[in-house]
Amino acid sequence: MASEAPAKKKSAWRVLGLALTNRKTGFMLVFGFASGLPFALFLGTLFAWLTEAEVELETMGIFSLIGLAYAFQFLWSPMIDKVDIPLLRKLGKRKQWIVPMQVLLGSILVTLSVLDPKSQLGMFSLLAGIGAFASATQDIAINAWRIDVADDVATLDILSTIYQMGYRFSSLVGGALGLIIAARIGWPETYMLMGAILLGAGFIGLFAPNADGDKANTMAASDLEVRELRKAGELSPHVRNRALAVVGILWAAAIGTVLAFMIMSMTYAPEDRPNPTQFTVNFGPWIIVATIILPALIAGWLSSQKEQGLNLLAEDDEPSNGFDFALDHLYRALVMPLVEFVGRMGWSLVLILAVVLTYRICDAIWGTFAYPFYLGELNYTNDEVAFASKFFGVGAIIAGLALGGFMLTAIGRMATLFIGGLLAALTNLLYADLAIGGHNMQAVSDVVGFTWLISQVPGIGSAALAKLTFTIFFENLAIGIAGAAYIAWLSSIVEKKFSAVQFALLSSLTMLVGTLGRGALGEMIEDQGYFDVFILTTFIGLAAVVLVCLEWWRQKRAGRNSGVVTPDITAQPAE
Repeated sequence: MASEAPAKKKSAWRVLGLALTNRKTGFMLVFGFASGLPFALFLGTLFAWLTEAEVELETMGIFSLIGLAYAFQFLWSPMIDKVDIPLLRKLGKRKQWIVPMQVLLGSILVTLSVLDPKSQLGMFSLLAGIGAFASATQDIAINAWRIDVADDVATLDILSTIYQMGYRFSSLVGGALGLIIAARIGWPETYMLMGAILLGAGFIGLFAPNADGDKANTMAASDLEVRELRKAGELSPHVRNRALAVVGILWAAAIGTVLAFMIMSMTYAPEDRPNPTQFTVNFGPWIIVATIILPALIAGWLSSQKEQGLNLLAEDDEPSNGFDFALDHLYRALVMPLVEFVGRMGWSLVLILAVVLTYRICDAIWGTFAYPFYLGELNYTNDEVAFASKFFGVGAIIAGLALGGFMLTAIGRMATLFIGGLLAALTNLLYADLAIGGHNMQAVSDVVGFTWLISQVPGIGSAALAKLTFTIFFENLAIGIAGAAYIAWLSSIVEKKFSAVQFALLSSLTMLVGTLGRGALGEMIEDQGYFDVFILTTFIGLAAVVLVCLEWWRQKRAGRNSGVVTPDITAQPAE
């Protein structure tokens, strides 16, 4: 037994080495970088440019609705799965969306660089809005590409980790580095440079590999799939029409609600514009109910009907006319991803959704209150917070992702998910200590010599900065490990055939639940203070860890019951 651990460790290093030298991993890093850069430029750095241009805060509020493109990206994810772009399908099923979106984003950034944000604000905001939707669209396609191309060498776990490393690095380039560059060469030149980088990413993306079996003619493959579904009794017209009518109405209402909000935000006077945060809080839950919860219940009913063999035999194998065939394809795009997911998971879907809603909720909520805590409650300066959170913080996340990637290879996905969740939950206690003076963090920082190290930083170095930096470092290290495991787990539970829709739905739930929880957490901070909030978030994180244990047990039990041996990614790869 003693010799097994070194052998396993050696095997893990070998698997990791093979994965990191695979060409798919290199392209994944480029795609991750290209995915994160627009988010940083449109939702962070852009506000600094607008502030310097003396654009009014009320007017700047219109740009906050850009974030809706990311929160509700699942609404158009079926299009990414089913629609081909004329003349571009030869690039591949996913690349036909990734490459043009990157070229469009690069062109938008270059165009923004030649506009004056104050005198040409209308065109400026229009391009920024289009850019946000293009960015969210490429995110859908990139996540689907990552799931589709994963194999035994470039594993899903490693690709997911590399994706996040590229994403985090781009946030540093588009955020902190963008501010530094702009201070020296100006905002127009900075955005032109960033646009050129994205155009370069689009060119590199042309050479990225496609998934095995990515057919040259998607429509022919899709038509064949629809015919197979009919033969299997999946598309009985009366069942299809009922399900499609209900789901179609729900999705149309959700999309219409979001579009109406955007039109009001873009056309109304500043004082009459709806509040984006209030919109998300008031309408977000109903959009989730309309597009996920109710369709999932319908999918469950369809799955049960299919299992019982009730009234699902197709009347004929071929659609009677073109309109009937179009309805088949619409059903395949909107309803089938949920029918497949619910049918495959069954009641386990409740546990999976519980993990999705709780595992990253603390991180999703906390971001809004981090700077008020650092600057307002603890009275640190802007320079001190920038040093601790941007320099050490981003570095710690990247280090955590690297460590998480190795752990995924060495000990497996669920073990890493458990350890990452536990560490992320417990780091809330570090912030709780800071909220009451940080004496424990200060003592630990002094003992290990970290206080002396940070005290040497010119201009801002101090013992107080050391305990803040120490806390942020360990929190972000834990976030990196948890993030690597979470994205890998989330990617592993979707079906490749419906990867764009299923992953977009699950990841959007993660983002929206954080948005919906910020109001309640803000009220708790005002009423009870930060210490009690950090204790609460610790317990929420620990509850998520318990749910992860249940999911781990479910996967092991499902593997035993099906007679399938769970693959060990630490095993020696075949020569």
